[in-house]
Amino acid sequence: MNRTLAAALSVAIAAALSTSINAQWPLHPANIPTGPDGKPNLNAPVPRTADGKPDLSGVWMIAAAPDTRRLPFQPWAADLQAKRAAEGGLNDPDGLCMPQGPLQYHVDPQPLKIVQTPKQILILYESNYGLRTIYMDGRALPPVGGPQPFWHGYSVRRWDGDTLVVESNNFRGVDPAEFRGVEPKGFYGVGWLDHRGSPYTEAMTLTERFQRVDYGHLNIDMTVDDPKAYTKPFTLRIAQRIVADGSEPIEFICHENQMFLKLTGRAPR
Repeated sequence: MNRTLAAALSVAIAAALSTSINAQWPLHPANIPTGPDGKPNLNAPVPRTADGKPDLSGVWMIAAAPDTRRLPFQPWAADLQAKRAAEGGLNDPDGLCMPQGPLQYHVDPQPLKIVQTPKQILILYESNYGLRTIYMDGRALPPVGGPQPFWHGYSVRRWDGDTLVVESNNFRGVDPAEFRGVEPKGFYGVGWLDHRGSPYTEAMTLTERFQRVDYGHLNIDMTVDDPKAYTKPFTLRIAQRIVADGSEPIEFICHENQMFLKLTGRAPR
């Protein structure tokens, strides 16, 4: 990647993050357990719903992200990932104001908010204003290729003790048959598992295990099973930390003052 493009990407990323970092809703802390010193006690017991299950509700921030440098790629997927990485994220859905990949949302530096109800869980990601619906009403996961592909997949849940297990499929991914050494335009912003450009296809099934360790800590073990893109399933752990000061996610209108496309010469004329 040349220096001009690298500089443009750096400026665009800084501009995109500055609004989120500097702006926030008024703080409204509520029901935060505190210790003897009056400070939030993040090691307090896990809050529970009326039926005794862990309540995952809250505003969370990334605490530790997984290393995705040695994933078990199929040869074509390794080639595509290397080309995407060499471009420095030029066609990352984040910069293109498109829905992001499932791991991207979990590791971005903007908060996410979980709203847990008896029938469904909603996850609102401040980053690119992503919204996921996880159905908790007993419905089954549809067969791959059944419904139309969804940017965020089709998700259902089950409980394994105190661990919420979310299974998702029917993601909108890339088609290996369309990759012939050069990334086609139809791949731009599509099928990015992480910000390194690791691809996924519409054959991917995702299993996420959400475990609230205590009041302030949440582990998410994400298992990716995509035989078209990877030689075997693999699991990544994401650690989240509660936002205990009463902050809320803010509006993230990606196309407002969009600098990335302008600085990379691709803004609509």
